[in-house]
Amino acid sequence: MSNTDGDFEGAKPKGVFSTLMADGDWLYLKGEYKKAIESYTTALTLKPDEKTCFIGRSKCYLKMGQPENALKDAEASLTQDKSFFEGLYQKAEALYYMGDLELALVFYHRGQKLRPQIQEFRLGIQKAQEAIENSVGSPSVKLEIKGDLSFFQKDEERAQPINATQHLMREKKQQTQKIPKSEKITKHLLGEFYSDKKYLEQLLKDEDLVKGKTKSGEQLQDVIQGCLTYLDTCTTFWNQEKPICAPERERKNIQHKCSKPRHSAPSEPAQFLLKSLDDIDAELTSGNAEGSLKKAEQVMKIVQEWSEKEVPDKREVLGSLHSCIGNALIELGDIGKALDHHQKDLELAQECKLPDATSRALDNIGRVYAQIGQFTQAIEFWEKKIPLVCGGLEKTWLFHEIGWCYLELNRHEEARDYGIRSVAAADDIADEKWQINANVLVAQSDLKLGNSESCVSHFERALTLAKLQEDDSAMTAIQKALDEAKQHLPQ
Repeated sequence: MSNTDGDFEGAKPKGVFSTLMADGDWLYLKGEYKKAIESYTTALTLKPDEKTCFIGRSKCYLKMGQPENALKDAEASLTQDKSFFEGLYQKAEALYYMGDLELALVFYHRGQKLRPQIQEFRLGIQKAQEAIENSVGSPSVKLEIKGDLSFFQKDEERAQPINATQHLMREKKQQTQKIPKSEKITKHLLGEFYSDKKYLEQLLKDEDLVKGKTKSGEQLQDVIQGCLTYLDTCTTFWNQEKPICAPERERKNIQHKCSKPRHSAPSEPAQFLLKSLDDIDAELTSGNAEGSLKKAEQVMKIVQEWSEKEVPDKREVLGSLHSCIGNALIELGDIGKALDHHQKDLELAQECKLPDATSRALDNIGRVYAQIGQFTQAIEFWEKKIPLVCGGLEKTWLFHEIGWCYLELNRHEEARDYGIRSVAAADDIADEKWQINANVLVAQSDLKLGNSESCVSHFERALTLAKLQEDDSAMTAIQKALDEAKQHLPQ
């Protein structure tokens, strides 16, 4: 008798766990990320090592603009299985939104090697590669990426604020420094990836091995050489961003300058500002919002004392700093002041006629309003952003988020219209995950409108896509919604 009872008690938590996971996945699809996190967190108390649960929660954190927490969960999902491809992708995404582009690129590549058929890794490589090139100019050694590269997006997640250094980075002079010849410098720059480089170099010497081919028909020699070329590219980039020869005291001197009461522009103001803005972003992404705010306010005081002659793009710089301060204040819960700073960013961007900065400010303002449940205001600013959007993925998520806001306002016709636009944009770029999200939004809107057949049709398409993604938790959540929708079909 006791054995039977024990078996029953052992089965009960499993059922509870599955329910919590399904609820989390469903809440995620509905855009209720905080509630989804609560479900995933409770599920993890039952199964602390469940990697798919960590992935679900990591996705929510990314949506909420908390990439550092998303990274922690992604790394937790990889604890027992370093080759878990969903964990690698999520880690790469988190690093990308934290601004650690070169490291994100490493994990996009690792994932692609494991699962070359999954297009998200290819698109991740593409966007990270282009972001790096936009930051420092074209690298001296360029990794060849084969395939369809016709699409690239910037800042595709609503919850992630556009990097404040985006515009200034373009002004940075392209450096022509070659890959360091010193093996010691290379080892220092590559860190944990240095051993990977040495291993690949050894593989390249194995003549019998390199003559072989992968399952997809690629020459192993080309694959290995491509990876080495990529690591060389990273070495160049890291050495440009953080030269080994730069003494620690130089960085301390910069910080010391920030405390002086009066400042003239340094001989290279762009370099000083890039360093300062990088520090501000680093503090925020590491969770130190107070430190980020303090640094941003200090730099703003410095810049305000510079003349337009010293820094011709002074107003653009001030706009970036207002954006940084606004994002820090959001994290600190001071929504009113945060909105003031994002509004100032918007005003400066419009004065200077900077479309990218305008898009950034509109995105941040809309994000804040959506976060506090003021969906009408969120829609107002996000709809102004639509003409400024270029990338297909950015269109997809923007249409989806506007549609979601309309759904929250019970304006179901508008919600469906934006859902259809999101579906079309997702289909254009063949992004299966956003195709799922967009079809679910349309189905939810149809359900409220009484369009039962269309509702079931879109849920069924979302379910098919979830099966293609092999996303069991999403399949469970969608199947549950589909079963409920079918009850409304005419008999």
